Amino acid sequence: MPPRQRLPDAMFWLMTCRHRRDAPALREQHRDAHRQHVASGGGGLVRVLIGSALTEDDGEAPNGNFGILEAPSREAAQAFAESDPYALAGLVEAIEITALASRFQAHRIDPMTR
Repeated sequence: MPPRQRLPDAMFWLMTCRHRRDAPALREQHRDAHRQHVASGGGGLVRVLIGSALTEDDGEAPNGNFGILEAPSREAAQAFAESDPYALAGLVEAIEITALASRFQAHRIDPMTR
């Protein structure tokens, strides 16, 4: 497979979203829309390289989600997180966007957003 083209002027960001623990039904209700949001990169705001649920130490009880994003700016990464159906439904309590090193080896990841 040829190397994936990087988005122009993009950086890599770690997005961490912490969820309300009292709302498992809300998470389930919006899961399909959340997955569509991820697959589309929020309609092209970002490219999602990888992501998954975060859990308690039992590995089962969900308490958030994370994603490694390719985005032109922190603002674009934040906008993607804030427009996620989970966030819009009130499930997300906190969003943290952290810049990753410029030498981050994104080429090792098969992106979730095409």
